[in-house]
Amino acid sequence: MSSSRMIPLDVLLSLPTATEFLSHLGGIYEKSPTFVEQFYTENLCPTTNDASTIQATRSRITNTKILFDEIKQYVKRSPSEVQLELLRSHPDLCLKLEQIDASKNDDNNNEGGATITEESRQEQGRAGLSTLTPEERQNFTKWNEAYKSKFNIPFILAVRNASKYTVLSALEGRLSNVNSSQQEEIAHALFQVDKIAFMRLLEKVTYSQDQEGHGGFLTCHVLDTANGIPASGMRIELYKYDTAGNNNITKQLMKSFVTNSDGRLPSGPALKGSEFAVGQYQWIFYVGDYFARFSSSRICGTPFLDVVRLDFGLDDPTDHYHVPLLCSPWSYSTYRGS
Repeated sequence: MSSSRMIPLDVLLSLPTATEFLSHLGGIYEKSPTFVEQFYTENLCPTTNDASTIQATRSRITNTKILFDEIKQYVKRSPSEVQLELLRSHPDLCLKLEQIDASKNDDNNNEGGATITEESRQEQGRAGLSTLTPEERQNFTKWNEAYKSKFNIPFILAVRNASKYTVLSALEGRLSNVNSSQQEEIAHALFQVDKIAFMRLLEKVTYSQDQEGHGGFLTCHVLDTANGIPASGMRIELYKYDTAGNNNITKQLMKSFVTNSDGRLPSGPALKGSEFAVGQYQWIFYVGDYFARFSSSRICGTPFLDVVRLDFGLDDPTDHYHVPLLCSPWSYSTYRGS
């Protein structure tokens, strides 16, 4: 969604009616605007709250993650039958795939009159679910029916940044987990629903007008494990993937760096403020060039490790993501640090 169509957080929290508030956030939970409406009524509605309560809410909610964390508590505190109704409002992934492909969506003549919301259609389309092969479709249909029969809820997975292979693997794994009870699977499904709702919220709400970003930032640190020192002077590049289309994924160079004497980026965070956005990224580390300076490395004509590429995702624009590299001429490792 274009940032020009997103509403700033401070403007959202100042909307005077539930109708206006729901016009922006009513769809984050599939066909279930009640939770958002409850949050608004108890915290921001001028007819049910005094001015001090409303001001306290606006002061407390300083970013989109805090906003969502408060909204999702209404799901968590709702009765089990309401939670089950929310889960059952979600469409079956990969079922009636012709509804997901917009080119085949001229009508809604599906069994039972069920419909897929625009949010679900976009999310499932991004995962390439309409490209299932006949064999994959057959497997999914079989596993999907078995899952519904076992747990009495549809299989739910936050698919926006997942491939069809991820979806199929997750379904097979959750179905084959003999130790998973119905209550455990319901809890996991609710966790997935919350992930979906947060992703939807991030496409609808941007940071407040007096802020430069959501507050998150990206850092990096490179350590030379062969020599036991920071990897100073290593070239690094940061790319962002364009995942708007599934058949032709491209990437764009965002920034280039050379690590300082401590093996860190000389300019501080690689991304911060408005540059720091949810998405798929790639670090490229020129490890072979770096180790060529050490005679002890015994770099050969074709280095075992020349260029290290790390693909990673940023899922929360309010958080700190630290993606380090520990490397030698023959090995490397990484993790999400802090």
